[in-house]
Amino acid sequence: MKTLNLIALVLVIVGGLNWLLVGLFKWDLVGGLFGGMDSLFARIVYILVGLAAIYSISLLSKVSK
Repeated sequence: MKTLNLIALVLVIVGGLNWLLVGLFKWDLVGGLFGGMDSLFARIVYILVGLAAIYSISLLSKVSK
């Protein structure tokens, strides 16, 4: 379970940094690395980041202890 928590944290950080770059520079890091927002690999990364964010909701109770 600790490994899953770490993977979720890394993916949420990647997603947060990606949104920071989009907000500041209008540049999508994930899309830039994987061939555009519509490429299969970029969409997989977006889905994984979203799932990691949903999973991270369950970590809120652990952090608040």
